[in-house]
Amino acid sequence: MTTHEASHDYHMVDPSPWPALAMVSVFLLASGLVMFMHDVTAWVLPIGFIAVLYTMFVWFRDVVNEATHQGDHTAVVQIGLRYGMALFIASEVMFFVAWFWAFFNAAIYPTPQIGGHWPPEGIELFNPFGVPLINTVILLSSGVTVTLAHHALRKGDNKGLIMWLWVTVALGIAFTGFQAFEYMEAPFTFTGGIYGTTFFMATGFHGAHVIIGTIFLAVCLFRSYKGHFTPDHHFGFEAAAWYWHFVDVVWLFLFTFVYWWTSVQPGAVVH
Repeated sequence: MTTHEASHDYHMVDPSPWPALAMVSVFLLASGLVMFMHDVTAWVLPIGFIAVLYTMFVWFRDVVNEATHQGDHTAVVQIGLRYGMALFIASEVMFFVAWFWAFFNAAIYPTPQIGGHWPPEGIELFNPFGVPLINTVILLSSGVTVTLAHHALRKGDNKGLIMWLWVTVALGIAFTGFQAFEYMEAPFTFTGGIYGTTFFMATGFHGAHVIIGTIFLAVCLFRSYKGHFTPDHHFGFEAAAWYWHFVDVVWLFLFTFVYWWTSVQPGAVVH
């Protein structure tokens, strides 16, 4: 270790203000989003967003310092970090299960209030083989490129790591751009009924995860230029790659059921 020595393999984390700041920042972001969607006020949302970005920056900075310069992330600590990331992704799975549960509850057991069939009458759907298919190809391709980046890293090929990370980040940005375009062209609204609500909540939160994952990968790209990763010490990259693959899998479910399966139901009208 470069700055201090320890008599054990565990990392005793120093007191930090960032968890408390994260709590406040996320509360502001969530509250601002609710206010924005209900036309109450728009200024809380950007404040929360900037606060979350700042919290991510300072917290990432400290963790990078612990891992790269202080030598705190020993093999034993990395095992704990992997368990923690796996549990975090498991919690994210349950988060999306809630949206899929709402979707399938309305789709499989449509109530008289929505006309007794799915999709509800008057709803024009996106053509699944338009922008949604393009985004599917983009995300699946990004899953391949982030895997190629990982293979390059394990071989000690830092140039290959940087190249494939650039491609992955670009694909993530492209996905977000296409989804923004799709939202602008949407023939239904968030408050226009159960289909619009479940559609925008599920795809919107997935889009937010894509943006967060792109930021994670961009941080890894910056760290790659700094030479922070080695073939046997790169948990930060592994965590970002796991998160990205999770985002890929969620999108496959969204494309299959929210876009394609709904579009082939009797009486479905495709936009």
